[in-house]
Amino acid sequence: MSLSTEDRRAQDSRTPPAEKNGRSTRRSKVTGAMPLRHRLRRDRTLLLMTLPAMVLLLVFAYIPLAGNVVAFQDYDPYIADNAFQAIAQSPWVGFEWFQQMVNDRLFWSALRNTLTIFLLQLTLFFPVPILLALFINSFVRPRVRAVAQAILYLPHFFSWVLVITVFQQMFGGAGLIAQTLRENGHEGFDLMTDPGLFKFLITFEMIWKDAGWGVIVFLAALAAVSPDLYEASAMDGANRWRRMWHITLPALRPVVALLLVLQVGNALTVGFEQILLQRTAVGPGASEVLDTYVWNVGITYGGFSYAAAVGIVKGIFGLLLVLGANKVAHLMGEQGVYKK
Repeated sequence: MSLSTEDRRAQDSRTPPAEKNGRSTRRSKVTGAMPLRHRLRRDRTLLLMTLPAMVLLLVFAYIPLAGNVVAFQDYDPYIADNAFQAIAQSPWVGFEWFQQMVNDRLFWSALRNTLTIFLLQLTLFFPVPILLALFINSFVRPRVRAVAQAILYLPHFFSWVLVITVFQQMFGGAGLIAQTLRENGHEGFDLMTDPGLFKFLITFEMIWKDAGWGVIVFLAALAAVSPDLYEASAMDGANRWRRMWHITLPALRPVVALLLVLQVGNALTVGFEQILLQRTAVGPGASEVLDTYVWNVGITYGGFSYAAAVGIVKGIFGLLLVLGANKVAHLMGEQGVYKK
């Protein structure tokens, strides 16, 4: 006896989804139980592409972590023929170097300079790429946008030696601005050797060099926003500023949260090469940060164990800052670096 159309529909509605899609369920189970060798064969191209990056990460990031053991030793690299034997033969001193670090006035001075520079960079540098991306996305014509991106992004490829040279030629004592002022009867200036302005100087150097990279990141996030949202809001009477506030900024919020967490994680790393190149011009009192302090103690004066202890403390605080900032991002409803 054949079923009518209504009876078939009623029977289908009573059929459980698992029985209705039994074939797809069996397929998913088979796929989930795929042997490891089959998955390796399926993804061999992707694995080969990531292999060089994994090797570099292993060699330059994870294997050197074993060298942190010298922070608990009185390490002497000349006690044996190679570094491994020197580590094995160096005497253990426990937490002696960490106690010395707590009582070291130069360490606290370097830490204070590091945090001051980080706060300046977070306040002055971090909003600049966001504002430039909003300006380019909202006010610049599409034909001009590519040219503006190229001009802003170009300094990112300059080395710090070239960037500092450009600033020296502009703001130094013999720079273009100082010479122009002297030729017109005014007193010249030299911003490159002023210790009081050094922290602002390196912040503006970073803005000029790396703001274009942030613009590319934020413009990529804005490219995912559907143009239909802007058209619908314009038809509802929203002007350009209202569209930016209610559409553009919410689209940027996840990316801003992610980059902010990463920026906080690098709070104790504020530009080693940039500061080292300008250290002699302003003196160590204004330019000494944790990275240059570790360099001077470990490489210049041979205090490898003490430098390793400072590096461990810096890494631990950086990890705690990342975890804390990521927790704040979760409380704000954003994903952050990783999900909950």
